[in-house]
Amino acid sequence: MKKSLGVLIFPVLFALGFTASATTVIPPNFDELVGRAQIIFEGEVTGLQSQWIGEGAEHRIVTFVTFKVDDTLKGDPGARYSIRMLGGTVDGRTMEVTDAPKFKVGDHDILFVENNGSQFIPLVGIQHGRFRVQKDQAGRDTLMTGDGQPLADINQLGGNEETMASSKASLSLNDFKSAIRSHVRQQAQAKAKIQ
Repeated sequence: MKKSLGVLIFPVLFALGFTASATTVIPPNFDELVGRAQIIFEGEVTGLQSQWIGEGAEHRIVTFVTFKVDDTLKGDPGARYSIRMLGGTVDGRTMEVTDAPKFKVGDHDILFVENNGSQFIPLVGIQHGRFRVQKDQAGRDTLMTGDGQPLADINQLGGNEETMASSKASLSLNDFKSAIRSHVRQQAQAKAKIQ
């Protein structure tokens, strides 16, 4: 399953020299998510700040999304962590990346971060590197995938998420974090054996 990702930039920005481009995102499976991520954490969005950066043809809007880190699963994000994403609104001018996750203050997420500061969306697989934490009807913390489907099983990742999600109950936040921690340990042990 391939997801098209186009960069949509409003006409006013074309006058400033921005151009549209497209790429293809293949949804990563669980192994790829954990393996490619340099940092994995659970956190809550505490701030959003958009600004212009760059000069000439590289002049663009970026948004810094700041999180209060609740739980570190891989790497060392510290107590607060910011990701830099292409797009945002400054002085009434908007630049938007199609299919990029949209954050707001108070969002509760698990993020799989790679190449923060150098990649236009620093999440593994763009929207696939973000899992929204939401309460189910029983008040239990569960997860939604970047495609907006309930996460029922880590094996649904990289496949047809909608079909697999409808066949099972949602995976709990604690079960998902346990699976991530276990996989991080396995990867570290495998890497240690190679060295």
